[in-house]
Amino acid sequence: MRDFFAWLADAPVDGPRSTLVLRVMAGGVFLWEGILKFVYANQGVGRFTKLGMPFPHMTANFVGGVEIVGGLLLLAGLMTRAIAIPLMIEMVVAMLSTKISLFLGTSPLPLPPSPPTIGIWAVLHEIRSEYAQLLTTGFLLMNGAGAWSLDALFRKQRKQQPVTLASQWAA
Repeated sequence: MRDFFAWLADAPVDGPRSTLVLRVMAGGVFLWEGILKFVYANQGVGRFTKLGMPFPHMTANFVGGVEIVGGLLLLAGLMTRAIAIPLMIEMVVAMLSTKISLFLGTSPLPLPPSPPTIGIWAVLHEIRSEYAQLLTTGFLLMNGAGAWSLDALFRKQRKQQPVTLASQWAA
């Protein structure tokens, strides 16, 4: 377990600077979707109630909070690997809780406004955002936040700190 936490904390930071584009895309979407859960009831509590989620008010607030904090962390490139895991879990839950009933034609949510409205093609069309978020966040989990991130800045600062007697005793 200690190896897993070390892996989370020691994400690579030597990736391309263009990783910033992926962080901005995923982080921005998580941030504004989290805010929407608090601003519009049909995106938060109302949606979670229709989906039959337990404790919809608490669940919507929790998920919205995770999305806001996670989005901000991705945008900053801070603790990227650690936040990627709950965000990926959230995307899988979102996909399972909304797309199975869409496939079956039993969705409690409004159906898509134009065909296809049920079945596999409707699912493939409607799942695009969650799919993109899941894969982008998976990329960041595997590859880290890249060179232009707070993770990289803090790693650089840690390596430049002088060795002191206290730090030698801690090791």
